[in-house]
Amino acid sequence: MATSKQPDLEAHEPISAPKVDEVAVCQHLEMSVAPRSHTGTPKTDSAGTCGSMSSAERRLVRRLDWIILPVLWIMYWFNYLDRNAITVARLDGIENELSLTSTEYQTCVSILFVGYILGQIPSNMLITRVRPSWFMASTMALWSIVSTVTGVTKDFKGLLLTRFFLGITEAPFYPGALYLLGIFYTRKEIATRISILFTANICGTAFAGLIAIGVFQMDQVAGLSGWRWLFILQGVISFIISVSSAFLLPDQPLDTRWLSDEQRTLAHSRVAADTVQLQANTSTWAGLSEATRDPRLWVLVAMQHLHLSASGYKNFFPTIVETLGFGRNVTLALTCPPYIISGIATIAWAASSGHFNERVWHVTIAKAVAVIGFVLACSTLNVGARYFAMCTFASGVYACNSIILGWVTST
Repeated sequence: MATSKQPDLEAHEPISAPKVDEVAVCQHLEMSVAPRSHTGTPKTDSAGTCGSMSSAERRLVRRLDWIILPVLWIMYWFNYLDRNAITVARLDGIENELSLTSTEYQTCVSILFVGYILGQIPSNMLITRVRPSWFMASTMALWSIVSTVTGVTKDFKGLLLTRFFLGITEAPFYPGALYLLGIFYTRKEIATRISILFTANICGTAFAGLIAIGVFQMDQVAGLSGWRWLFILQGVISFIISVSSAFLLPDQPLDTRWLSDEQRTLAHSRVAADTVQLQANTSTWAGLSEATRDPRLWVLVAMQHLHLSASGYKNFFPTIVETLGFGRNVTLALTCPPYIISGIATIAWAASSGHFNERVWHVTIAKAVAVIGFVLACSTLNVGARYFAMCTFASGVYACNSIILGWVTST
């Protein structure tokens, strides 16, 4: 995520927005929109946000939801399709064709995260200095090229290099998406939007198997194996989407092309009012320094580290499902339902967290469900029980992800 606590709202010149007194507008928003307590002061929740919105603000939020969220969702969906193609390619013989040992295959899967880590901090620092729309579109174009090249690799070294660079090029997307959401949505709104965005991750993983069933039928078309076509086709489609996203994604509220002047001003001012207590005009390096000295950050880092460790199974999920003893196509189809259930659980659990404005117990309960699923999967050989366990631990792991990330964003 971007390291500054408040988005750099001055990063770009507004194209035609009227000049306004931001303090006056923020005060007007707070006083005119918020419900009143018996003392006459605006009534807010414990996150410091107002409990209701004006009709103009509701129309603005709906417009944001219908443009920003779908574009980011599709981009994130292909982010995970391209990333997880290697897990389903294993069922189509990628190991045999490239003469990989089991250890070499696992190394190729894992090396992506080395590149991912190396690309995280630089991309977070860069996105506040450039146009987010073009930056995110460019990184998607790069990872789509890498994904396409993966389809023509010949050996272990080639696969290892493409996976490493795929990690570097995919790293900027998710923190960049959170940055964009953070400069257009208030703290009360953002958890639900992150949960909706995160369903793209889940659906990308869920439908990877179903897509692979169809693409694998192209085996030996033009002399290429089915798994090679999977990488090539997904990479080409990702590139087309990256070009389109450059013209649809916004940069800052005050220079968003598809908003009216009034909506630009409102989009800017309502987020300014919501973050009025946060430090403004923090430089990138100062923000990084401040973040590293904040003990709350390290608690959240530890929490997210443990969470991601628990979700590591998804890199080998098709192989896990294969242990149930079914054929290739049935195995690929069975990888879908656990993630569909997880997507529903993610949205419902995030909505509950937002409704009650509570995070600790929502994270704790979700992780407890995941633990039960993992224990059940290890303690029985019954096929039905093991598949139920897969659905359970997947739902528990995914349900709290957006809550943790929303917690970080609003802290």
